[in-house]
Amino acid sequence: MNPVKCFLKTLLFFLLLGFSFSSDSITPQQSIKDGDVVVSNGKTFVLGFFSPLNSKFRYVGIWYYQVTEQTVVWVANREKPINDTSGVLSIDSQGNLVLHRQNQTDPVWSTNASVTPSRNSVARLYDTANLVLVQDGTPLWQSFDYPTNTLIFSMKLGLNLSTGLNRFLTSWKSANDPGIGNYSIRIDPTGFPQMSFYKDSAKVWRAGSWTGRRFTGIPEMAHAPSDVTYSNFIYDNEEIYYIMGAKNASYIARAVANETGFMQRYIWNLEDQRWFLLWSVPGEECDKYGFCGPNGICDKPQAYLGSSTFICSCLPGFEPKSPESWLLKDGSAGCIQKPNASICQHGEGFVKVEHVKLPDTAVADADMSLGLKQCEEKCLKNCSCRGYASAYYESNGGTGCLTWHGDLVDMRTYTDAGQDFFVRVDAVDLAHYYRKHIGRLSKKLMVAIIVIVSVAVMLCMATYAFCFLRRRRRGRYKRVSKSLLGFKASSTTMEESINERNAELPLFDLGTMVVATNNFSADTKLGQGGFGHVYKGSLKGKEVAIKRLSKSSGQGIEELKNEITLIAKLQHRNLVRILGCCVEKEEKMLIYEFMPNKSLDSFIFDERKRSLLDWGRRYEIISGIARGILYLHQDSRLRIIHRDLKASNILLDAEMNPKISDFGMARIFGGDQVEADTKRVVGTYGYMAPEYAMQGHFSIKSDVYSFGVLLLEIVTGKRNGGSLPGSPTLSLIGHVWDLWTNDKAIEIIDSSLGNSYPPTQILRCIQIGLLCVQDSATDRPKMSAVVAMLESNANLPSPKHPAFIIKKTDQTDETGSTASINEVTFTMPLGR
Repeated sequence: MNPVKCFLKTLLFFLLLGFSFSSDSITPQQSIKDGDVVVSNGKTFVLGFFSPLNSKFRYVGIWYYQVTEQTVVWVANREKPINDTSGVLSIDSQGNLVLHRQNQTDPVWSTNASVTPSRNSVARLYDTANLVLVQDGTPLWQSFDYPTNTLIFSMKLGLNLSTGLNRFLTSWKSANDPGIGNYSIRIDPTGFPQMSFYKDSAKVWRAGSWTGRRFTGIPEMAHAPSDVTYSNFIYDNEEIYYIMGAKNASYIARAVANETGFMQRYIWNLEDQRWFLLWSVPGEECDKYGFCGPNGICDKPQAYLGSSTFICSCLPGFEPKSPESWLLKDGSAGCIQKPNASICQHGEGFVKVEHVKLPDTAVADADMSLGLKQCEEKCLKNCSCRGYASAYYESNGGTGCLTWHGDLVDMRTYTDAGQDFFVRVDAVDLAHYYRKHIGRLSKKLMVAIIVIVSVAVMLCMATYAFCFLRRRRRGRYKRVSKSLLGFKASSTTMEESINERNAELPLFDLGTMVVATNNFSADTKLGQGGFGHVYKGSLKGKEVAIKRLSKSSGQGIEELKNEITLIAKLQHRNLVRILGCCVEKEEKMLIYEFMPNKSLDSFIFDERKRSLLDWGRRYEIISGIARGILYLHQDSRLRIIHRDLKASNILLDAEMNPKISDFGMARIFGGDQVEADTKRVVGTYGYMAPEYAMQGHFSIKSDVYSFGVLLLEIVTGKRNGGSLPGSPTLSLIGHVWDLWTNDKAIEIIDSSLGNSYPPTQILRCIQIGLLCVQDSATDRPKMSAVVAMLESNANLPSPKHPAFIIKKTDQTDETGSTASINEVTFTMPLGR
């Protein structure tokens, strides 16, 4: 067994010995005090008192027994915490389960069930995590009826139509406050039931309706292992609810309404002993509710995200309501029916739109007795019917009929998910789409004939060519892999190595790169970094960015290896995406999605362009960067420390969304590892944490420090290493700290913002920035806490003294000029 895991399990065992264990029940004779626990019979869940991270308050909750990282799935007194360890959980004289302080009779929390005074009440914790109050053999109350922020196996999410009970998830207020937050996950029973994610009362994301196997708006459910888990949606006269379960008892998973504004699904990785994020929504623009407005449809390009194509389009038969807004890539106004369209008894029909999330079914009419053909006939007879679809299209070949009679809202396309929707169009549009359909069929038929005729001749040629090229390619890539990746001559080829890491990463030849960049002409050059130049190119009609490694840069070879290994495995809206690579002769190149707005530093440090970033946009950039770093540290398949976060490594797409780039210096950590030492310090002056710059010790807190510097630069519009006239310090951090401690932090805010910002929010960001750049790494918050701070209004701790505060002196160098610190990426070997 892995010695680290063995140690952790042993440590957990002894920690648990510190609790006073009771059975799986609380009885009138057996209560539990703070420090005691109740453990389910199969030792899967624990009931007891706990304090959230960085909180002194005590709560009664249920958490996993076998998970080393305490993960609370239910909280009793979430709105009424106890501020000491005097809590007692017991059965009162009426037979209810109550929480009260020692020597006090007024309950802090109670099950408040309708009971008759009895000495036979028992509260039992089951292996499902359900806490059930039973009196004389009759269940009176259960925790599953009152979920908090987490959905686990066997728990129902939805409504009991007979009793009116509504089971829904509500987020915590923050990572250290389990009180009821702003976000909730609910089953919406109106129209045709669906699951939706709300912020307060506003719908922000929609899972869509049930297809018979999954929700249309969660394509990841289609790839869930059916031999391990199952999902079901019940809709009858008594109940409407969603439930998930496991066929394998060792499989641990949960869905969470996150306080940062996401619904997330996790599984517990037994090998690494940490939670692995399966999916998180909303994850991109198309996930946002009604992003393209009424009768619009969102189609996020699946490749080359730098494309200038607008992601919104109108459904067949519709046109933009506001063409001007459409040109500005604002689709919120949506689309309207084309003028003079005749869609009532004038030869109209339906056009099929494939692989889509159906429109909001809250306004749909459902008739479960009809099939798809009958559904079409019903919709055609009603002139107000805008479209139709199968209700359970994955159940028994498609059952039930859904029809819409108003605007079609919140539609988007998927590559390999979604279902068919049929939209009503007039005779003119119907003929147009029919001709396109026939044209596609004719082209396919012609291609098929050509292929069949040619295949006999090509077969022989292909066999010969395959053998010849395979020998040639192996020889070439073995030479390349030896020089680039340090492989031995007998090891796998470079191409095979890349494919082992990511089977979907294309490998381009040098000729393609030459054509794409017009022979690397100066006109296509976007910029240059420490290891080469970046060019704008065109591949298959799409704009891309091509990073060409300098031939003389031996250090850059390591960075290329890192970027191929790391970025190809990472998928997040706030990370730049790699589209391929080229390794041929002495050339080594990476192909990325094109970022038309270049890097963040080109805006915030430019006197003219800085004013283009108002506070709302800057705040979105700050939040996006934070979410990207959190993904690297915690939520990705790998645990990654970037080590070179800075403004020039934050790229901006067409919508000014931030994308973290340049992973050449990043390091992968495994399992629970969060820190390491190195003799080779790499990074950029002004952004490096003190323990890393001075001792070579780096951790997730090193990236937190860099993020803090970056945040302060975004707020102030000034470089950390730049000149600050009138300041007694040589750094931006020192200047901000001086103003903060003198209650003058408002003076450092970028003057180009004018008065168009909320002072409370921007001062909160400055405080978060100072928390991130504290001198001691242990004092700095984790990125999960930073994201929670940005998304909530909870009180923040006071920052301690930051690092690298150097006071100015009157000394000058021999030329009479004062010293300055420039942004230089460097490598510094440290002796041990």
